Amino acid sequence: MTLPAARTLIIDLPGPDLTPKQGRFLAQYGFGGVCLFARNFSAPERTARLIRDIRDALGHDALIATDQEGGAVLRRLDVPMPPTPQALGVIGSEDAAREAGAVAARGLIELGLNWNFAPSLDVNINPLNPVIGDRAFGADPGEVARLGVAWALGSEAAGVMGSVKHFPGHGDTALDSHLALPTVDKPRSELERTEWLPFRAAVRAGVGSIMTAHIVYPALAPFEPATLSRRVLTGLLREDWGYSGIIVTDATDMKAIADAHPHGEAAPLALHAGADAVLSCGHGDLTTHAEHAGAIERALKSGQLSPERLHEAQARLSAAALRFPGQPRPYTGPQREADEASVATWARQSLQWVGTPPRLDPERPVLLLAPRTAKVGGPYGDFVSGEAIAQELRQVFPQLQAAVHEDDPAPALALLARFPDVPVLLATTGRWGLTEVTRRLADAVRRRAALHLALWNPEDVAALDLPAVVTHGFRPANLRALAAALRER
Repeated sequence: MTLPAARTLIIDLPGPDLTPKQGRFLAQYGFGGVCLFARNFSAPERTARLIRDIRDALGHDALIATDQEGGAVLRRLDVPMPPTPQALGVIGSEDAAREAGAVAARGLIELGLNWNFAPSLDVNINPLNPVIGDRAFGADPGEVARLGVAWALGSEAAGVMGSVKHFPGHGDTALDSHLALPTVDKPRSELERTEWLPFRAAVRAGVGSIMTAHIVYPALAPFEPATLSRRVLTGLLREDWGYSGIIVTDATDMKAIADAHPHGEAAPLALHAGADAVLSCGHGDLTTHAEHAGAIERALKSGQLSPERLHEAQARLSAAALRFPGQPRPYTGPQREADEASVATWARQSLQWVGTPPRLDPERPVLLLAPRTAKVGGPYGDFVSGEAIAQELRQVFPQLQAAVHEDDPAPALALLARFPDVPVLLATTGRWGLTEVTRRLADAVRRRAALHLALWNPEDVAALDLPAVVTHGFRPANLRALAAALRER
């Protein structure tokens, strides 16, 4: 059977339901699958219906994907939430990493999703990296390989194909490829020792898919990002390393690709380079997907893309759909309870203390200074609010007094003045560095009993130079673990 050229495209959709018009659009082009984002998830029954409707339109071998990495990068939020990879790196247990991958998968396969664009195998060696951070298992390539591959295999054992990313490595960049085209200018020998080591381990383990990075690696290809480089995808990954699974691109709407190759022009270039699936994200605009499909068709007619290369890609996608059919599996009550217990255990185990914290008395007042919100961007969709932190801590410290701040430190400074002898909890909740308000408040509490609650970026601890506890996550399990630990110390 001849498959449509658009079978090599994985697309996104506008909302939580598939309208009749959208269903006809899917059937017309015959895309290979859909990537769901937070906007597509709603009540479980509704999301399951959305996935059934997608498969009715595309065929029951369609691949349904999402990014359920753990921590701050989660799309489905009404199931047990796996921890950040960074937290798993702190714990250091291969068994915990494997089980965390399975926890992520069970929340997906219940609804019929069969592909998770996770985990990240990037080595977090650049503290200024704006897009990796807590998404990485750590800064040691061997540990990233050991824990990341275990996570991916745990997911696949539970019925959801993993996709290790971002090949050949996004860990040593200071630019976000959502916004610009980064370059990692290292000799091949250094790439072998660091960035590539986890991906080679994933290849040896037979992980089902690998996602490309929109990054230039001059040691391999002087000008082309890896996503569009035949030297990287075919020469290195296929021929040198012998990888036989699916190569999928990161989203082609990201500026690292779209600025130079708009209107879907990157799709045939990526396929020619060796990719099997191109991720097309229109953020609600289906025209984007039609443009990608049209670009592939034109490349076939012009000879820029060979039919043999297209058929090879389609065959890999079909094989993956057979291996991971996406048949929904019930997520039973006892299994959910066990998974929630695991998540709670990991939240406790990943707490890290720096310096000597003040003793807090649950029967006496405690002050909390916390940002009202935090910036999100790139792959992140959620943050923890100051009100949520206060609500959880009040379960343990009923006399907690909170000042939730934005751009003005005055309310927090006034609270400090009202309670001059009361211990202070200063929370940081952002991914991208410290605000001037937070720095000013840290200076204001430096001579009194104070504890820094680092709820997202551990790099903030050194910057503030206060006694601290790092939670490696801000989900409910992290907040509960934090409150319990503060009570017990």
